[in-house]
Amino acid sequence: MAETPGWLESARDGDRFRLAAGGAWTLAAAALLDGAFKKALVRLLEDGAARHAEIDATAITELDTAGAWLLYRARRDLVAAGIETTLRGLADKSAPLLELVEKADQVHSEVARPRPGVLALFVARIGAAVFDLARESTNLLSFFGLTIVTTGRALAAPRRFRVVSLVNQIEQTGLNALAIVGLLLFLIGVVLAFQGAEQLRRFAAEIFTADGLAVIIPREIGVLIAAILIAGRSGSAFTAEIGMMKVNEEVDALRTIGVDPIEALVLPRINALVITLPLLAFFADIAALAGGTIMAVATLDVSYTQFVRQLADALSLKNLLVGLVKAPVFAFLIGMVGCYEGLQVGGSAESIGRLTTTSVVESIVLVILADAGFSILFSALGI
Repeated sequence: MAETPGWLESARDGDRFRLAAGGAWTLAAAALLDGAFKKALVRLLEDGAARHAEIDATAITELDTAGAWLLYRARRDLVAAGIETTLRGLADKSAPLLELVEKADQVHSEVARPRPGVLALFVARIGAAVFDLARESTNLLSFFGLTIVTTGRALAAPRRFRVVSLVNQIEQTGLNALAIVGLLLFLIGVVLAFQGAEQLRRFAAEIFTADGLAVIIPREIGVLIAAILIAGRSGSAFTAEIGMMKVNEEVDALRTIGVDPIEALVLPRINALVITLPLLAFFADIAALAGGTIMAVATLDVSYTQFVRQLADALSLKNLLVGLVKAPVFAFLIGMVGCYEGLQVGGSAESIGRLTTTSVVESIVLVILADAGFSILFSALGI
């Protein structure tokens, strides 16, 4: 004869709450019994009037480990809720199993997990950061390859290039950035001239401030600061724009209608930066040299003509080209990282902000690493 499936009934009388349990409290009925007890507990807590509870186990005909755990947990949860609880009517043959479950739970609660030390936590964070860096580097390298393949496909079929999008991005990343790039580089030129003159004044060689500006600005400072500004301005904008399209499922819509998102969203942005950053770097060089010249003439005992002549003699086409050669590489890195992070955005606005920050940080780091690589290369070539 089959055992009656486990059941649970609840009733309240004033401030007393009664749970009647019966049937086979076994693993087969565990899910139903768990749901029934949770519903009864919710009703009891919402009512709030009961102060005493009684679990009547007289009608339980069979009890296994799963059933004993449910019965013990029911009593434990009621006690934890501040309700005085008693269990009665449990068969003598089932009592040892309930005691065993209770002891196992108490032992588990008393055994505290060892807390990792500060050194272990520090090593763990470093390890996690290394794995994250390796994963991000691998994904970026994969995206770089995808971008190159898509560019080659577009070159094979020039009609794939989206000229309207390209022109719009050139305006956004180049023309609209002239003001901030010009102002900041002008002020940096002022600072460099002032600090350089202060050091050279000790040797009565203030006029050589022009030589320092003529080397460091076109070769390093102009293109590097312009790239960092573009990373913070345009790279973050790429991530936010594409990220919002990802959240709004516009990227999925492009794929649905057969349009490659890399071709439609990524290439116009990267190509626009590759075109505009060399021009911005050249403009940045002029702005910084102008700021340095004005500062030097205002603070040094030299005439405008004398300083400009010294500056013109120190300027060289080689230093200018060294700076401009870096610009397309920096532009490609900034555009690639900005678009890649935008495509990684999930379904929340929080991920847009987080990945926009990541985009700016990664772009600046890659730009500085690339600049260091160029410096080593040019030094080895004697340029």
